[in-house]
Amino acid sequence: MSDPCLLAASLLTAGPITVPPPIKLPPNLLDNLSALFASSTTQTLQAVAAQKVVPIVEVNSPEFSQSRPSPAILRTSATSQPVTAEAATTLVSNQQAVSTPQSMITPTSGSQLYLQRVAALKAGKLYTRLPSNSFESLWAKGTSTGTPLQQPTHEQWKLLLEQEAKAVAKGQGSNRLAILVGDSLSMWFPSQSLPYGQLWLNQGISGENSGQILKRLSAFAKTRPNTIYVMAGTNDLRQGASDRVILDNIRQIVRRLRSNHPQAQVVVQSILPTRLSAIPNQRIYNLNQQIAAIAQQEGTGFLNLYSLFADEQGQLQQDLTTDGIHLSHRGYQVWQEALNYADSVMVANRNGGIAQGLGTSD
Repeated sequence: MSDPCLLAASLLTAGPITVPPPIKLPPNLLDNLSALFASSTTQTLQAVAAQKVVPIVEVNSPEFSQSRPSPAILRTSATSQPVTAEAATTLVSNQQAVSTPQSMITPTSGSQLYLQRVAALKAGKLYTRLPSNSFESLWAKGTSTGTPLQQPTHEQWKLLLEQEAKAVAKGQGSNRLAILVGDSLSMWFPSQSLPYGQLWLNQGISGENSGQILKRLSAFAKTRPNTIYVMAGTNDLRQGASDRVILDNIRQIVRRLRSNHPQAQVVVQSILPTRLSAIPNQRIYNLNQQIAAIAQQEGTGFLNLYSLFADEQGQLQQDLTTDGIHLSHRGYQVWQEALNYADSVMVANRNGGIAQGLGTSD
């Protein structure tokens, strides 16, 4: 039995990678956000304006080096022979991985992450370009005092992501941009683990299903991404949606993204396995087969993460998850390696390589 291709990436063109300028926020960008904050949150955020923010964009930043994929990746990218999951794992393990140190303080709740991102936006910074403990004095305050932070609403999250996208659209310059679109799995992707050489915009919101994701794609329509990574369907399964609904929404998401961003490579990522008895993993496997077919029909890439995360029983490997559905630190490392591999294939394509027939087999 053969799995769908690991990645079918079309040719891309891109200019030289340059150091990004500090993102300039348009006047009154946060007015709408401020109107939604509770008074306690507003008081907490008032300290942001007075806090000194150390610039992180440097001329010699290693993130924007002119490094190229290793010869092994380039050769593999140019072949028409299938690449096994084991080979792909070996290849990506050779890439430089940038992981958040275990000792690094980082937000652990949605409210903390939300406060951190609002603080970064208010300071004119992109949070994916900042250390994971940035603005700790603000978002960690509730934890240290024992006072719980207010949980942001779904509407607040949508508005925040829209404002981040507007800021990136104005401050991208000539830099490459990649976007993560999805639910909590994407939202919690560690920023320091994202592949080098480009800006990253995280458009994931916890708890969203494919229909909700589809409805908010216009939020970042004015950005100019080179690559858009999409993952949707897990929450649909938890909420009892049918396969047809999931697949129809994913097809519409792909079509909308291709229409809004014709210059971008859209990469649909497979639904990850779980350890939840209520969601049969054979159903997820079958859905991924159909998602891969949709990707092929719509002319987009398909990244088969399922085979990297599933154990022999088709369940999410225990060391890759915290609760049977969300990912552990090691789980995000595996995803990071897959993104590094996918990004190297697309870089090779832009440099004139051909990536046809890349696949996994079992």
